[in-house]
Amino acid sequence: MDQKLIDSLKERARDVRLGIIDALGIDHRGHLGGSMSCADIVAALYFYKMNTSPQLKDDPNRDRFIMSKGHSVLAQYAALAELGYFDKSVLATTKSFGSLLQGHPERSTPGVEANTGSLGQGLSIGVGMALAGKADKRGYHVYAVLGDGELAEGQIWEAAMAANHYSLDNLTAIVDMNGIQAQGRTNDRYRINNIPGRFAAFGWKTFEIDGHDMGEIVWALDEASMVKGAPTAIVARTVKGKGVGFAENSHAYHNNLLTPETRSQAIASVKAM
Repeated sequence: MDQKLIDSLKERARDVRLGIIDALGIDHRGHLGGSMSCADIVAALYFYKMNTSPQLKDDPNRDRFIMSKGHSVLAQYAALAELGYFDKSVLATTKSFGSLLQGHPERSTPGVEANTGSLGQGLSIGVGMALAGKADKRGYHVYAVLGDGELAEGQIWEAAMAANHYSLDNLTAIVDMNGIQAQGRTNDRYRINNIPGRFAAFGWKTFEIDGHDMGEIVWALDEASMVKGAPTAIVARTVKGKGVGFAENSHAYHNNLLTPETRSQAIASVKAM
């Protein structure tokens, strides 16, 4: 493993986390916890694995990214800003009236491939995109980031069954398994259990990793891209609010605001990672 690459991606993930804080702002509610938990994954996808850039936004061969758990779009916005899809100053306007950046993904935002937010729909959209890629003989790959709480939606498993039936080896689902949803521990709200085993049972090639170990993330993405004849699932064990000490493993910061004081604390916490 190229340590220089890993160190660079860790720095990118730190930039994404700082961008999340910028997008959240002060005294505006937003989804800090789930955005922070998938920040390392988002950074690895945008700055390492995916064939995507502002110059390729209309290229039919570009890779596709779907934030199926759309409430965590702040991580995607931060990455898109870093890549130059729009100026970083736009992050501060997130969720304001008329802003380019709203609380859930919209295709009117440069770099966003699908409207999401109604949980469970993103993987189905990904199946459609992957099928289209096969039909058009395109070489692109589709990546969909899902929440573990989202897996309670039946549509996820309909999509999983379809992806296996059509042998969509150009589709990868990444589960941000932080174990916490809006009202508490995921398994206390709706027991899902053995997520890797569930995807494997549907015929997916499945990997389980530490979603904050950049080396493991890179390895899993590389392995997934080499699988032939089946869709791939990467189940990433993560920490809700990762990088912001007071928000880690707390459902209180699934959707919450930052005061001037806690914002300063959050920035210092991320910079110290």
